[in-house]
Amino acid sequence: MKRATLKDVAERAGVSKATVSYILNNADKPITEETRMKVKKAMEELQYVPNLGAAALTNKTSKMIGVVIPQTEPGSQLMFQNSFYSEIISAIEYHARKIGYHILVSGTDVDESYMKLVYERNLDGVIAIGVYPDEFFQQFKKIGIPTVLIDSYCKDEHFHNIGIDDELGAYMATKYMLEHHHTKIGFLSGEMKEDGVIKKRHEGYKRALNEYGIPYDKTKVFEVEVDFNCGIEVATKIVKERIDVTGIVTTADVLAIGAIKGFHQAGKSVPKDYSVIGFDDLEISKYITPGLTTIKQDIYGKGKCAVEILEKALNDKKYPKQSVEMQFEIVERESVKNLS
Repeated sequence: MKRATLKDVAERAGVSKATVSYILNNADKPITEETRMKVKKAMEELQYVPNLGAAALTNKTSKMIGVVIPQTEPGSQLMFQNSFYSEIISAIEYHARKIGYHILVSGTDVDESYMKLVYERNLDGVIAIGVYPDEFFQQFKKIGIPTVLIDSYCKDEHFHNIGIDDELGAYMATKYMLEHHHTKIGFLSGEMKEDGVIKKRHEGYKRALNEYGIPYDKTKVFEVEVDFNCGIEVATKIVKERIDVTGIVTTADVLAIGAIKGFHQAGKSVPKDYSVIGFDDLEISKYITPGLTTIKQDIYGKGKCAVEILEKALNDKKYPKQSVEMQFEIVERESVKNLS
């Protein structure tokens, strides 16, 4: 079936191509409601779908938002094995679609040009999740399109920022363990990058230990890739090597769930033998056995907020830079035992 064109719609509605274009682009033109209805009816009858490529050339907008997420390491797969990313991207896609935008998800190696993607796709704006090299931010400053950073500790006022107080979150998680009379607490995390989320959470862990007069022990810190299998491997290591911990503070639910699985495979149980606390409150965390006690952050809200900020920035070039700190709380389930 031949694709209907703008000219076909105009002929069916008995109006000019310019009039159809004005209506499609919500142009500020004196067009009667009767004419609008005629054009809408013609579009429905012809099953007309606007050509976004042509519209991008005409209006200098692609109606595309780039979403950049980390990879496990350069050249490897995207981090979708951590459902944190699927949850936040789901929110971004839904709210972008509500305002007439589509998203392009990309994981970029550290040696690739970030600008190349933006120019090739003519992106209108970018949402970047996580921590990236300094050259990433420098390149986006040169491009000049609206950019929202999520969970990045980039201090540059050129960008909009959304995040949480990660140091406080890990402090609360560790203190929760301490309040349940655990004094031998491990820390299971992703790779610590300077001024990154994991580094901040590690500082919160150390602060809580210090407040309770417990010496920091580097042998109880496990720095791995943030995925389910690494959680299993660390739990297996703890049991096999008899590492002296009774509980583990993790920096991601996916690591915590992996650890619970690993302890079970090693013949131990949570929370009877080991206690585990997560971070994120992913949807799956309430379905596993035992239910995962965790720091609940508003993952969906982060994605929604990013799109709302980007929409305002796209509509107003003078829109002031935003720095949003989202709230969080502890969700108590069954994965932490009180040792008193």
